[in-house]
Amino acid sequence: MAAEEIKNNKRELLCDDIAGKGCGLKKVIDIVGGKWKIMILCVIDYKEVVRYGELNRSVHGITNTMLANSLKELEADGLVERKQYDEMPVRVEYNLTDKAKSLIPILLELKKWGEENLV
Repeated sequence: MAAEEIKNNKRELLCDDIAGKGCGLKKVIDIVGGKWKIMILCVIDYKEVVRYGELNRSVHGITNTMLANSLKELEADGLVERKQYDEMPVRVEYNLTDKAKSLIPILLELKKWGEENLV
């Protein structure tokens, strides 16, 4: 489709600047894309508050390195909150931020679409 046809199209575009800095869809994929982040969000959403070891056991196939890196990225992007308690041994808990909670209904729609369309 030519650029002029896209501008005259009455339907809403997924991105005005496809894959550019202003593309909201690209921003979402950048922060939740990859193999593990959505699975991590699903576990935290279901359990509400979860510790690292429980996450590690719940997300089948994830390595310690990938879990630690994904949690750091999710925290940096404002989707996961990390609470560390000054106890011995140190206790760390993770929960979803309001920003991440607003993403859950969208993930549920994607899940539903996958169940209906991907065999």
